[in-house]
Amino acid sequence: MNTLDYFNARLEATISPMDYLKSTKANPDNFFLIDVRNGPTQVRDITIRGAAIIPEQDIKDRLHEIPKEKEIILYCWDVWCNTAAKVAKYLLEEGYKVRELTGGIAAWKEMGFPISTSVDENAINCGC
Repeated sequence: MNTLDYFNARLEATISPMDYLKSTKANPDNFFLIDVRNGPTQVRDITIRGAAIIPEQDIKDRLHEIPKEKEIILYCWDVWCNTAAKVAKYLLEEGYKVRELTGGIAAWKEMGFPISTSVDENAINCGC
């Protein structure tokens, strides 16, 4: 893969927090944002406002909750976490259109974008 192919693939597979906000402002019904982080509820106390909370370990059992007609945007902890990439691979194999939110929740919070403190109380086992 040459450099141009790499960057084209990267841009196709990811979306920045700023681009996500701009895109959802223009076409709010086109996207479905999912927080796929695993881990105890108390460490996942902040989420991106409006995100569905479906930890990676629950994706297969909750696939019916994810709309195929929308572009799925996934996020996890930060740039060092690969949980969203694992879920993206699975959803792509299942026929979904998927991108990863670059920087995860860490970048989102750092930019001061809208957050929520609601979390899934049933997802308390770490599957990291």
